[in-house]
Amino acid sequence: MKRKLKGWSLTSLILSIAFSLQAQTKVEGSYTTVVTGFDWGPAVNKVILSTSIPMDAVAAQDFKVMVSRSSDIATIGPNSSSGERVVLSAFASDGTGTPNSDGEFIGLALAVAPNNPLGSPIQYYRGEGGGGNIWIDYKMTVVHLPTQTTWNTEGNRIHPILDEFDTSGTYTHSDGIALTYGSYLPQKTSSKIPLIIWLHGGGEGGTDPTIPLIANKAYNYASPDIQRHFKGAAVLAPQTPTRWMHGVTASYTRGQEDDIYHKALMGLIQKYVAENPQIDSKKIYIGGCSNGGYISLKLLIENPKYFAAAYISSLAYYDEFVTESQLLKLKNIPIWFVHSQDDLTTEADKTATPLYKRLKQIGSKKVHYSLFDHVIDITGQYGGDSYLYNGHWSWVYLHDNQVFSDYDKNPVLINGKPVSIMEWLAAQSR
Repeated sequence: MKRKLKGWSLTSLILSIAFSLQAQTKVEGSYTTVVTGFDWGPAVNKVILSTSIPMDAVAAQDFKVMVSRSSDIATIGPNSSSGERVVLSAFASDGTGTPNSDGEFIGLALAVAPNNPLGSPIQYYRGEGGGGNIWIDYKMTVVHLPTQTTWNTEGNRIHPILDEFDTSGTYTHSDGIALTYGSYLPQKTSSKIPLIIWLHGGGEGGTDPTIPLIANKAYNYASPDIQRHFKGAAVLAPQTPTRWMHGVTASYTRGQEDDIYHKALMGLIQKYVAENPQIDSKKIYIGGCSNGGYISLKLLIENPKYFAAAYISSLAYYDEFVTESQLLKLKNIPIWFVHSQDDLTTEADKTATPLYKRLKQIGSKKVHYSLFDHVIDITGQYGGDSYLYNGHWSWVYLHDNQVFSDYDKNPVLINGKPVSIMEWLAAQSR
């Protein structure tokens, strides 16, 4: 027998409450997610709401944003799987989240930080045969508290700068090795433009080129701040399905044996250059971090006359495996190494430091080396000098063009003028 409550059955009462709550909650429609790359990785830093709420009623404290993060592949801990995001500001905006007093949308700026995983739409996972960063299922529920208007369906996603890349590139070499890649071409250029090649680290392998471009902000080579030094440059970001250091017999090579990818990678680069005749073949620059630093050095050794210059962070190629004959091939190539002394993954004293010293000893006048004590918060927003990232992350300095000094701590000069690493790179030509 059903329990009665003042003339109502319990079932009827529950249904009545549910219908009442549904009536009070107005589902307004879909939201647009904005994903931006930061020094520590990508984060959802804005949400854009289509709305009929009067703009003069918009205030940050009137909104509540709840998120859930899930994946069928990666393990996400309970402290980073769901929770509330902090709303910094609410404003009238256009459809891209740009503040506009005449805009028809509400933009919410959300707090992000390197130690707040709730903001991240990617997750690192470990599995059989390796692991890496992947996109996860990132859902938000936004509520305007005064009216109970709710947005809980993602209608669109915006990735500033990354969306300007073509991430559909594929290449299969004659040996059967298949690679994917992302690429960028500036809209307005002179007749010939340089090519900046970026080769990702060990956590960005796979078949989705958006990951190596945004997982550590590599897309920034297409940003106006860096592009201006080159007066417009193409950007190419190849991706390996596993890792660049995949040895021919071992799971990893640090230079003691060949890898399985360098021939296919060189084939991809040559094909891309051939298909884009606006690229200046005398101004092709190659760089990468960790795994990508390894393969960058490998390509320089195998093709010493092809590249105009190299910029390499957290080098994973061990100096002990660079022979004297290979060293001579590197002698006249402009190379700028970037490393952190507290890098425990690719130790400076086994990689970049001894290699730099050997190049100087044989008379190289074109090699530079910036060795940092730590990798810090260069934005100053999270503690500045007192906030230390993982020492392996010296690419933070590269992507933000915050590298200026040589190994002796003196500035690198071009025509007597101190320059940044990107200014230096843009000045190199074969």
